[in-house]
Amino acid sequence: MTEHGVSTDDTDDKAHVTFSSNGIPIAGDVRLPHAGGRHSAIALTGPFTGVKEQVTGAYARLLAGAGFLTLAFDHRGFGGSGGRPQHEDSQGKLADLRAAVSYLAARDDVDPDRIAVVGVCLGGGYAVRAAAQDPRVKAVAGVAGGYNSPERMVRDMGAGGYRAALAGFLARYDEYLPAVAPDGGEAAMGGDEPWQYYGTSRSAAPGWRNQVTRGSLHSLMTFDALGAAGLLGDTPLLVVHGRQDAYCAPEMAEELVRRAPGDKEIRWLDARQHIDLYDREPYVTQAADAVAAFLRRVL
Repeated sequence: MTEHGVSTDDTDDKAHVTFSSNGIPIAGDVRLPHAGGRHSAIALTGPFTGVKEQVTGAYARLLAGAGFLTLAFDHRGFGGSGGRPQHEDSQGKLADLRAAVSYLAARDDVDPDRIAVVGVCLGGGYAVRAAAQDPRVKAVAGVAGGYNSPERMVRDMGAGGYRAALAGFLARYDEYLPAVAPDGGEAAMGGDEPWQYYGTSRSAAPGWRNQVTRGSLHSLMTFDALGAAGLLGDTPLLVVHGRQDAYCAPEMAEELVRRAPGDKEIRWLDARQHIDLYDREPYVTQAADAVAAFLRRVL
């Protein structure tokens, strides 16, 4: 445990695994529940630049303790996985999630008809888009999710401002910048709050690097998670979100649920910061308990 309530010291019982996504080796950790037999399984995807020893690992431990087989993994380009280093590839991350579902479905200890995807922060948006595109995903949950919408960005920035930002990222696509920086310094995730997590011991993990391509920001600004809501069909959806969140807007979480056509729930937590749902108690346990109860009901 840490002073924040959830440790990033990833020393719990797990099995290191590797699977392939479009020929790229993906490094993951599988955690088994205590009971035997064939399990419901969860593939977890997490924050921008995050690695499996951080947020997804914390949720994977809690959800395995709640009776699910869990897979936390490093997306291509990050941590122990292959691919272009420190580059956010939205379509590649969706391919990684498809590969993760395929890996889980092929395991003898997994029921392939009871596989869910759970995403935290930006992973919430990827989880929703993955579920919309892959009918093998039988349920989806987002925690403090970033439900990106280029249409919303254009409305907020104006078409000219949006396209100018894209042009700037394309012009310097291969350059790197810090993921986070103190004191208002230039960073992909600007501001004090991301630094409070990634720039301190709270996020300490061997595979994390404070670096990302500028092209990654083009990927973020063109990725449409919100537009996937109407494509979920009857796939059950849970959204867990803090009432206050300066980085992943609560109103976007509400809009996602409003647009989803099937079985859907929203659970509000009294968190004050986005990163409270990364490692602070009681919020992380409250979120994991909500996800576990939801998945027991729908899977």
